[in-house]
Amino acid sequence: MQLDLEVAERSTYAPGTSVSRRRPEEAAKSAVDPRIEWVAGDAMDATAVVAAARGASVIVHGANPPGYRNWKGLALPMLDSTIAAARAVGARVVLPGTVYNFGPEVLPRVRETAEQRPRTHKGAIRVEMEQHLRDSGVPVLVVRAGDFFGPRTKNSWFSQGIVTPGRPVRWLTYPAKPGVGHAWAYLPDLARTIALLLDRAAELETFAVFHFRGHWFERGIDLAEAVRRVAAASRAWIVPFPWLLIYLLAPFVGTFRELIEMRWLWRQPLELVNDKLVAFLGEEPHTPLDVALGETLRGLGCLQDGHVDAARVQ
Repeated sequence: MQLDLEVAERSTYAPGTSVSRRRPEEAAKSAVDPRIEWVAGDAMDATAVVAAARGASVIVHGANPPGYRNWKGLALPMLDSTIAAARAVGARVVLPGTVYNFGPEVLPRVRETAEQRPRTHKGAIRVEMEQHLRDSGVPVLVVRAGDFFGPRTKNSWFSQGIVTPGRPVRWLTYPAKPGVGHAWAYLPDLARTIALLLDRAAELETFAVFHFRGHWFERGIDLAEAVRRVAAASRAWIVPFPWLLIYLLAPFVGTFRELIEMRWLWRQPLELVNDKLVAFLGEEPHTPLDVALGETLRGLGCLQDGHVDAARVQ
């Protein structure tokens, strides 16, 4: 699962907040908050990351190798840069966690204490990243969530595998069998959760881990059916994801090989148990599904004039 900077863009910032990104000029044009300062940065350059972090109390590590490529060679060195910056400025590192860390033996309901025995190389790297942070001694907050969706999120299963950004909903693809449960996180809710936890940072453990339940679908296909409802597209077809084509092209396309390796997460239900989070905060921020999907589809350019207003539906 790749978070990039969506959490940062949907959160409330104090003046002078800086965010590193590959193309800061483009980011600045589309930013939702003009107070955000965008700077070009190389996450492999610890000196540059330390310089960008001056004055920061929190560093959100949302850097992932692009296109699923070379995780083994890039993921840990980039994290080392973040750790160096956090140590230099006295900041807490926030790591958006993934479900890659787990294997099928802890399913279907997974708590923070579940044993992490991943079956994929990407999962093994994520486990190593979290252990690396634990061993570093810097304050860390890991908030683990499922697949994500949101109005500014174009690099996700939702926007790249279920709907087509910029086009009305006339058909959808769904990657799993209808009855397999699946967890989805609405990114503004996830961002709000992280912000609320950071508001009480003094009460957190040095290495704090929380599970974010988000929107859980006992029947995974219910997400696609909800999209049809919110988009007022009752006749839109829901078709299976073209896994056969992915397998045929995998020898030539690295990203497809990665999709195949992670396919097991669509074949088995994995529900994140958020009891610890609810006990700490009192409740988990939770936007009603139709409102969240309406905002997402509108932000992705998938709603036409005359489509049902999600807030009114709710």
